[in-house]
Amino acid sequence: MSIPIRKIIHIDMDAFYASVEQRDNPELRGKPLAVGGSRARGVVAAASYEARKFGVFSAMASRIAIQKCPQLIFVKPRFEVYSAVSRQIREIFYSYTDLVEPLSLDEAYLDVTENKVGMPSATIIASQIRARILEETNLTASAGVSFNKFLAKIASDMNKPNGFTLITPDKAQDLVAGLAIEKFHGIGKVTAAKMQAMGIATGADLRQRTEQELVQRFGKVGRYYYCIARAQDERPVEPHRVRKSIGSERTFETDISEEEEMLTRLQHLAQEVAQDMARLQTTTKTVTLKLKYFDFTLQTRSKTLLQYISASDAIFTVARDLLRTPQLPAFPVRLLGISVSNLLYQHDQPASYQLTFDF
Repeated sequence: MSIPIRKIIHIDMDAFYASVEQRDNPELRGKPLAVGGSRARGVVAAASYEARKFGVFSAMASRIAIQKCPQLIFVKPRFEVYSAVSRQIREIFYSYTDLVEPLSLDEAYLDVTENKVGMPSATIIASQIRARILEETNLTASAGVSFNKFLAKIASDMNKPNGFTLITPDKAQDLVAGLAIEKFHGIGKVTAAKMQAMGIATGADLRQRTEQELVQRFGKVGRYYYCIARAQDERPVEPHRVRKSIGSERTFETDISEEEEMLTRLQHLAQEVAQDMARLQTTTKTVTLKLKYFDFTLQTRSKTLLQYISASDAIFTVARDLLRTPQLPAFPVRLLGISVSNLLYQHDQPASYQLTFDF
């Protein structure tokens, strides 16, 4: 009897926010572009591939990005547009399978072991999805196909942009063994540095360590490291993956101190959070306001309600009260954020099972 093998696809849009801006504004095409931030301050939310050639990446401070690429063009993010395009892309996913696990607006896992089109090949499905995304949105996506989530994610990163990679069971062990530890999905920069200090530079090095040793050094996640070093990942694709919190924040070009302007900003943030909650079909009882002052001092204020809420007006009302309690910010503010937690989801996670097909 053959061992059941899952067919997992990881789809990752190429420089999503920046690509949408270049699609919608022909003057930006082919130019180094940063979404978010400004030439004066802030943080890059996304960078075009033209900007990445200069070493500009997301989460980089704008001032550093300018140093690396003086001709960098900054544009304000349009999250309502990105959300709309993301919904359009997900409709394509759902035409093939209901087992879709969104990770963000621009990437998702799909389990196509069983699928709506009766297609036994995950490779063909991934090709069709990429072609439809290009046809319907004029944007490119990269895809990775394998028999678990870890490998599918690794695969989608290997030939970006507009690439495709398949990792079959017979190739997985050798590929993981030769993979640099910082390329492992789930191992961040800090952990990678710790591993390198231990003499772990590749998957082959990681495979030499016992599960007990990794758990002792890294805690429970050490079990995950032990498994992925052997190309093992039993995590299912979760269509209703439970998120513990949802949030949105903005860094401003100039510090703000007027209550009216702060409230206007909070209203937009509340709308974005409510849109994400609606997409995830969840409600909340806890709202947190995040404040970062001109001197980078960070402060949070939270309130837990007696009943669940989901409307943007209700979220804004709580955030407004938090802004005023115990008092309005005494100093100019460079960042405002709203996050919600203590979430209640409307749908339970469905069960799934897998069959064996050829890739």
